[in-house]
Amino acid sequence: MYPQQIMSENAKFWCPNSNDRAPLNLVLKAYLGPMKRIAFALALSVVAPAAWAAEQLSLNEVSAYLNGMKTAKAGFAQQNDDGSLSQGTLYLSRPGKMRFEYDDQSGTTVVAGAGSVIIFDPKSNQLPETYPLKRTPLSIILARNVNLAAANMVTGHGFDGDSTIVRAQDPENPEYGFIEMRFSDSPVALEGWTVHDGVGGQTRVQLQDLETGMTLSRSLFDTKVSSFER
Repeated sequence: MYPQQIMSENAKFWCPNSNDRAPLNLVLKAYLGPMKRIAFALALSVVAPAAWAAEQLSLNEVSAYLNGMKTAKAGFAQQNDDGSLSQGTLYLSRPGKMRFEYDDQSGTTVVAGAGSVIIFDPKSNQLPETYPLKRTPLSIILARNVNLAAANMVTGHGFDGDSTIVRAQDPENPEYGFIEMRFSDSPVALEGWTVHDGVGGQTRVQLQDLETGMTLSRSLFDTKVSSFER
């Protein structure tokens, strides 16, 4: 299973450079004979293209990718604020629609659509919880036009050696929290995100087997209460 692959909030924003390899060169000169150095250098020349090929994406590249992603489906692993883990299937339809179907016994479903986020718990006798979508950082991904270059939207943009990390918020409502998104570069793909809500809570989501461009039923994103009572 892949919950262990959930991204760490401790990932550093850094960019590798030639100086990072200087200590390795000193070790080689001190401890390896000439023939071993040659063999090791040849091994590095084979491995290096794969190990150092990843590059940081620009904000314009990330914006273009999100704007081009109209529909998507993926498995997901979620680490909740209390440390518990859950997983399920994610459906996305931009703009404005997202659905999380959880695989656990709770049968919980979370749907974003029609400007709201609905949390349906089939074991509860209460009506589904409802929140305005604009009050969640996920609204940044679901916006009709994603423009990460907008003033005060991006508060962090870095690279951890494998993935581009973009920290973004609603510039008009920073009190709603922020989202940290992770992207691979070849091909460009959304790997997951961490949502930091306005009261200090964190929810991490790691995507698995992301597919895009399929046709999704509108009923997946129906936020009417009756749609959860079928």
